[in-house]
Amino acid sequence: MALGYIVTAVVIIGMHVSDLPDVFSLIFREAFTVNAIGGGAVFWGVKRGIFSNEAGQGTGPHAAAASEVDHPAQQGLVQAFSVYIDTLFVCTATALMILITFSYNVHGTDGSMLVTNVLSSIDPNTPTYTQLAVESAFPGVGKPFVAVALFFFAFTTLLAYYYIAETNVAYLRRFFTFPGELIVLKLALMASVFYGAIRTASLAWGLGEIGVGLMAWLNIVAILILFFMGRPAIKALKDYEAQRKAGVKKYTFDPEALGIKNADFWKKK
Repeated sequence: MALGYIVTAVVIIGMHVSDLPDVFSLIFREAFTVNAIGGGAVFWGVKRGIFSNEAGQGTGPHAAAASEVDHPAQQGLVQAFSVYIDTLFVCTATALMILITFSYNVHGTDGSMLVTNVLSSIDPNTPTYTQLAVESAFPGVGKPFVAVALFFFAFTTLLAYYYIAETNVAYLRRFFTFPGELIVLKLALMASVFYGAIRTASLAWGLGEIGVGLMAWLNIVAILILFFMGRPAIKALKDYEAQRKAGVKKYTFDPEALGIKNADFWKKK
């Protein structure tokens, strides 16, 4: 999904490779200035970072739990590495494309323009900056390329979030059920997609931020509870590292021996 996008970004960056040191200098220099705070860079960075890698958000475990591995720490490490793939590769590639082609503006928190390189009327919540960056290198290609890339990113995201939602419904069935719950879920998902498509990008981001914020806070509380109740993830990681150091050919996991409770799936294995 991301390969074509990353290759395009690398080509554009390669076309301006002589400007790359200046771009990195700009990033590190401006990250520690008043503009970073006045322009909301830190605030926006935290919000968009959560959308990017979902670290600590609570959505990753759904896909991870469906994997087949010999030891839970193996999948945990894969999940951790996915943060680097998404944020460091895809998002950094996007940032470098935009910065190296000067296809961006910087907005102050009061609505003023701190830096104006393109039309000031462009909504920073839209993919227009990325389209302009690709367009500057490949005239006539930027808009359709980013549109197609967004289609694939959005489509796979919708599939993933529906899977997460259906998994949650399956869990809630243990406690209560009502007729046609999956049909209601599918209709709600399609309605939200339609509503988001006809409204502004800022509204879609706003609704997403509310949902992600509520979910992240609940998940962080749950993580803290698990940590203070016995630190199962840390115990599993240490067990995996011990087996790896011992050079075992096939990893095993015994939750009872490690003092990890409620790991019924691994007991059955």
